[in-house]
Amino acid sequence: MEAVVKKFPDMPDDRRGDRPSRAEAEAAVETLLRWIGEDPEREGLKETPKRVVKAYEELFGGYNYEPADVLGRTFEEVAGYDDLVLVKDISFHTHCEHHMVPVVGKAHVAYLPEGRVLGLSKIARLVDMFGRRLQTQEAMTAQVADALHDTLKPKGVAVIVEAEHMCMSMRGIRSKGSTTLTNAYRGVFAEDSALKDRVLRLVGQAN
Repeated sequence: MEAVVKKFPDMPDDRRGDRPSRAEAEAAVETLLRWIGEDPEREGLKETPKRVVKAYEELFGGYNYEPADVLGRTFEEVAGYDDLVLVKDISFHTHCEHHMVPVVGKAHVAYLPEGRVLGLSKIARLVDMFGRRLQTQEAMTAQVADALHDTLKPKGVAVIVEAEHMCMSMRGIRSKGSTTLTNAYRGVFAEDSALKDRVLRLVGQAN
């Protein structure tokens, strides 16, 4: 899937609303390098501030989009299909808003159509968009569910996210390999336990 990436718009004075300029962002990276005990002037680090800012432009490009931008048009011609639509194993990465370290995982997104459906890649793009922001896994799970439910207006939406948090495996308790599971249900999925169980079975989270 093509990542959701959009460069920040150029402004005459290199300002974007209340955002610092690119030069200020690069200076902040240089400050951090000095703070950890590095020499920003050594050969391997001379271009690092520029590279980090450029990487952040991509890693956090989700702030430049809203759900409507990535979900786009819907389709009515479904030949009478009215059963579950499930996109499994959508790989994503995001960054923990508490420590700004990576969270890596996969999302499973299901919805029950109410006459209209989405292009399947749009669901993956939605996950990618919210992933390219500072996040908690709980918030991201709810955001995907709400955006799909509000935009498509299906009978219901189910979102299941499982991920490993580097803030647990790289620092603190350093618990490697642990996985966090979060769920969000909207519409009929929140009301019908049989539907909820069906989705969990399909994604391998229930017997």
